[in-house]
Amino acid sequence: MKIKFILPALEEAKSCYWRPIKYSLFPPLGLATLASLCSNGDEAEITDEHVEELNTDDTPDLVVIQTYITNAYRAYEIADIYRKKGVKTAIGGLHATSVPQESRKHADVLFLGPAEESFPEFLRELKSGNHRATYISKQRSLTNMPLPRRDLFKKERYLVPNSIVISRGCVNRCDFCYSSSFFKNGKTFYTQQLDRILEEIDSLKGKHLYFLDDHLFADKRLAKDLFTHIKGAGRLIQGAMTVDSVIEDNLIELAREAGLRSAFIGFESLDNNNLISHTKSANLKNSYKKAISKLDSLGILINGSFIFGMEHDTKDVFQNTVEWALEQGISTATFHIMTPYPDTILYERLKKENRITSSDWRQYDTRHLVFKHHSMTKNEIEHGYNWAYKAFYEWKNIFNSSLQHQHLSMKLKHFFYSGSWKKFEPVWNFIIKNKMLRKARPLLERLLQ
Repeated sequence: MKIKFILPALEEAKSCYWRPIKYSLFPPLGLATLASLCSNGDEAEITDEHVEELNTDDTPDLVVIQTYITNAYRAYEIADIYRKKGVKTAIGGLHATSVPQESRKHADVLFLGPAEESFPEFLRELKSGNHRATYISKQRSLTNMPLPRRDLFKKERYLVPNSIVISRGCVNRCDFCYSSSFFKNGKTFYTQQLDRILEEIDSLKGKHLYFLDDHLFADKRLAKDLFTHIKGAGRLIQGAMTVDSVIEDNLIELAREAGLRSAFIGFESLDNNNLISHTKSANLKNSYKKAISKLDSLGILINGSFIFGMEHDTKDVFQNTVEWALEQGISTATFHIMTPYPDTILYERLKKENRITSSDWRQYDTRHLVFKHHSMTKNEIEHGYNWAYKAFYEWKNIFNSSLQHQHLSMKLKHFFYSGSWKKFEPVWNFIIKNKMLRKARPLLERLLQ
């Protein structure tokens, strides 16, 4: 059986004129995992529209499409093309799970929730000639999972091909998080076995590892065992964690010894009322400054995530947030406009309050306001969002913020890492379009060293 796995791209990423580096960072691990579950006699291929053109002139036996909210319409377009040719078409992913009735119109088969369990079951039934229209993940486990089919990636087209996921879901319950709706029909958090994780890490060439888990430290025992085993292996690690996990014990020190050099932290808001309103409990009663100081003393860069448009935000939130982040020496910042993803607690609440203003999924990209805010207009929030990015990454602010660190090595690392990430987009565009990302990886490793 010939099986084609497709990750449709956002319109911005598809532009032939401009290719932002953020869309060429990681290969689609989810699809590679499903490909590993195919039979030995199956012929699998993966097409990621973020880095390559999609050819729809072929007629594989099965097409499997992964959906996110902002690629949904493109996913439906692709699915319709193949279905018209009589090709069996399956759709899964975050968006399909959150709006199954919509997605079902464009698919022969629908996967709800993580598909590691249901996909092999579907393949067996498909080959027997009696498959179902919907498969729902219930009994969730990563035990005995084969390694992802990384051989199907065009690795030269990604800056960070060594991305890895050792868990599914999240232990937190923020009301705006898509993850909660995706995992709602079973376990909401579960992990890979240590031996299997180490096997996958050993299979990855090069120093750099980027853990894509929502919270790398969520299972503290697993994280401790993992860092203990890879300590001294010369790895350079990036991953996400919460404020409380940095402060509570010495796990962050162990991670540093194992190679952690960059931490993604969702600060989200500086206002405790916002954190309470949106159940961001991991940040409550924890000192942001204490966590930042600890990471700085260990030589770990911080990518801080912030959300504008929370319930208690006012017009000064943009300037206050940017000034605070610069004063704390946050190396890179990711700003978002609060977005009520369908099937989340936030979406249902705002819908009940008649505050949702758009059902165009292309607008749900965290750059546009799609609901009525209590104290700000759509134009004010979107203008503030754009201003925040521009202000944070001004050269003078990058320089001044880099001076906030304790040691010269961190000052230099901050300046060059932040500058190279946002101030050289035309260079990244040239590198991407000329398929030279492989040559840029050593630069990333030197910056993280």
